Amino acid sequence: MTEPGPGDEREQSASDILGAALGGAARRAGLDPAESASTHKVVWSAIGGWRGILESVLPSLAFVILFTISPEPLILALGVSVGLAAVFTVVRLLQKSPPSAALGGLIAAAAAAALALWTGRGQDNFVPGLITNAAYGTVILVSALIGWSLIGIAVGFLMGEGTAWRADRRKRRAFFWLGIAWAALFFARLAVQLPLYLTEQVTALGTLKLIMGLPLFAPLIAVTWLVVRALYPRASGSDEPAEA
Repeated sequence: MTEPGPGDEREQSASDILGAALGGAARRAGLDPAESASTHKVVWSAIGGWRGILESVLPSLAFVILFTISPEPLILALGVSVGLAAVFTVVRLLQKSPPSAALGGLIAAAAAAALALWTGRGQDNFVPGLITNAAYGTVILVSALIGWSLIGIAVGFLMGEGTAWRADRRKRRAFFWLGIAWAALFFARLAVQLPLYLTEQVTALGTLKLIMGLPLFAPLIAVTWLVVRALYPRASGSDEPAEA
């Protein structure tokens, strides 16, 4: 039997580290296929419930409304948006709940606002989101095309099989297409929003960012959960009543 070389060990180590990081994030979001849960419960947990919806939507919605009503001074719309993100963070800290989601939103909102204030252009408030969509879409697409789907790596860690899924043609194909679907979501956002950014249509850009956010994210989470549960029927609870 051929002994694994240093390159194989490094590749395995890298996938283990990445799998642990992705799997840990998925578990914290309530996406653990090893636990029996309805699709509705999983999606609701992944988006953070009502609090997650408010934290995700309100800062951007406030910016769009205020900018549409009064583009100048720009700092008014930006200040309210960042202020709302700060309030959500403070509330989480006071309630001693995990502040990571709100902190992430606050940092993103502050960075976007700082860029927009620096350039004096309202559309630049959406630049970090455009960059994020391009980066996520590219990484997920490339990982799927080279046979190391990030979704497969995360699920492999959650299910305790590491990268063994790559030897299963059915799982490998499923994780490939899930990767393509997630990459398509990010690239679709980019394809729609980038032209609006370039033509300085701030209100339309902000509105479509909201429409293409949770309303598209939630169904894809549900599809991903159902596919993974079908791939691991025993671990996900075969005696669980079928739920949509």
